[in-house]
Amino acid sequence: MIPAVTTTNPAPANAGSRSWLFAAALSLAVSLAIVAPFFWLGSASGHDFEFHVSSWLDVSGQWKEGIAFPRWAEWANHGFGEPRFIFYPPLSWLLAPAIKFFVPWDFVPVVFIVLVQTFAGLAAFAFSRRLLPDRAAIFAAVCYAANPNALLIVYMRSDFAELLASAFFPLLFLTALHLAGLFENSGQHKVSPGRMTVAFAVIFAVVWLSNAPAGVMATYSSVLPFAWAAFAEKSCKPLARGAAGIAFGFGLAGFYLVPAAYEQRWVNIGQVLSSGLLPSQNFLYTTINDPEHNLFNWIASTAAVALIVITGVAALRAHRSAVPGAASGEQAKVWCVLLLIAAAATFTMLRPSAFLWEFLPKLRFVQFPWRWMSILALPFAYFLGAVVARSRLLVLWITFIIAVLLGAGTFFVRNTWWDADDVATLQAGVTQGNGFDGTDEYDPVGDDHYNLPPKVPQARILPLADASATSPQAQVSVNRWTAEERVVNVQSPEPVKLALRLLNYPAWRIELNGAGITPEPPADSNQMILDLPAGRSQVRVHLIRTSDRLWGLMVTLASVLIGLTMWFRS
Repeated sequence: MIPAVTTTNPAPANAGSRSWLFAAALSLAVSLAIVAPFFWLGSASGHDFEFHVSSWLDVSGQWKEGIAFPRWAEWANHGFGEPRFIFYPPLSWLLAPAIKFFVPWDFVPVVFIVLVQTFAGLAAFAFSRRLLPDRAAIFAAVCYAANPNALLIVYMRSDFAELLASAFFPLLFLTALHLAGLFENSGQHKVSPGRMTVAFAVIFAVVWLSNAPAGVMATYSSVLPFAWAAFAEKSCKPLARGAAGIAFGFGLAGFYLVPAAYEQRWVNIGQVLSSGLLPSQNFLYTTINDPEHNLFNWIASTAAVALIVITGVAALRAHRSAVPGAASGEQAKVWCVLLLIAAAATFTMLRPSAFLWEFLPKLRFVQFPWRWMSILALPFAYFLGAVVARSRLLVLWITFIIAVLLGAGTFFVRNTWWDADDVATLQAGVTQGNGFDGTDEYDPVGDDHYNLPPKVPQARILPLADASATSPQAQVSVNRWTAEERVVNVQSPEPVKLALRLLNYPAWRIELNGAGITPEPPADSNQMILDLPAGRSQVRVHLIRTSDRLWGLMVTLASVLIGLTMWFRS
């Protein structure tokens, strides 16, 4: 037996602070290197770039109207709107407009990426240093901040929300391992079970509030540490603690989850699984009758295979080079759990896992199996840090990984679409009143947003059905028009039909001269059309707080009170 290496001279008191500062500086440097091409090529305009930036612009405009937490995307569907912010998690579309207070819009995506990936590196450092020497943990932080999946998201997908959620995965699994009892709870790491439950629940809720597919993956993958601990201890207590933490996390995110779940019946949410977006069409190296889809799937699949192979080799190497005598310690437990997580993530990306995508609740809404690279990235980074900590081939390993990351980054930079005017074009669309495209899955039931007229007045009188009759001579004036309230006055000598540039949605309350009314039955576009009597009419349409939103808020407030009680009583 070779004993573990010990030292007789204690580390300086400020050694930990220096390590954190160095990890932060190196993570920042890596993040700046990732966005360096943006400064001479423009914005990497990936698949979701327009969706996210248009959301940011809409939120920024609503803040100017005094709406702190938007629910209705005013400029979607070219001004007809959609309930985008009820269904899409809020953290990313709140963070980016806040960045706008400090930098121009053209630089908001760059700053967003730098902040998120710097935090991701620090989160990976926090996880890794629990078991590894600081230098090895710093290397793991660099590998996590620049892992191939992150580079794929930054350059080719532009899914800023998923990038944000991925930054919290190291903290999610760090708290999960603590709560499951797989980390020793003593000394400087001693935390009461109550506080650890709160910490895990908060991180779990943050992931869900960042990105829904990431939330689904976090839910299923965070079960694994508790299941492993229950199996190892032959006890159900770890599973009970895990179930409590997950339930508590859902409660904290209730203000978003409850309305999003309840109001799905009011939109065409099934469009999220239309052709090209089905899991069965996006397993690794799957091809369909769409060349562009096949090309991107090949790129994503290759990145996934690289992650899988490197993670597997690094895991084996880390196991072989582990300190003898530590087989029953924390490192062995974490090695097993991370290997289990990596194996599960790998399996869900392959076609034999199709039955899981069919039967596990909500898993199909992840859409793309290769998204599980976000989970695989943590074992990838940790195992590489563990190898570097003890490998005799230190320089060779570091050189190899740097070459892989640089090669992946170079490939993505050369094969994505760069556009220096994307942000400016979206800004102009809002400024000029043209808005931007809507989203299929957030389209209210009864509407086909492709049938909406491209540019119409905010309010107009529709012509009579009888073409031979005289058109109504009505006066229309818009008194107020904001994202959540519209007030229109109409003066007409005869009954008329008023068409608003607005989609009908159950959360809208419509008042005619102070009394509630209902619009016409929806046509193929579901535009809001109102029958008005002769004389003077004042129409007020405003977004109300529906009962599901109230219940969701109550769930969150109750969870916060319970969490504060648990924290301060522990």
